[in-house]
Amino acid sequence: MGKSRSYKELLQERLKSPKEAAAYLNAALEDEDPGVFLVALRDIADANGGMTHLAREAHLNRETLYRTLSKRGNPTLMNLRCLLGTIGLEIAINPSTECR
Repeated sequence: MGKSRSYKELLQERLKSPKEAAAYLNAALEDEDPGVFLVALRDIADANGGMTHLAREAHLNRETLYRTLSKRGNPTLMNLRCLLGTIGLEIAINPSTECR
């Protein structure tokens, strides 16, 4: 029987792919709780070298990045763009498909 791996290990392996990371973040955005999006960003940060590495690559302060991605964090647009750009993602706005 093969060696089993934890869910966290499998998730981190998948989140190294920008395509998988984008799908993960988009799913998190569907939740009513904005903290879910920040948790998803932390998961992606962990999968892509950790907070220290990403802070250095994105030219952000490590402590600020930790606070920003906490469950109650509130990232600025500039910090979010820097962080996402470092992991190969970008922000896009699309027309809503919902009726108004």
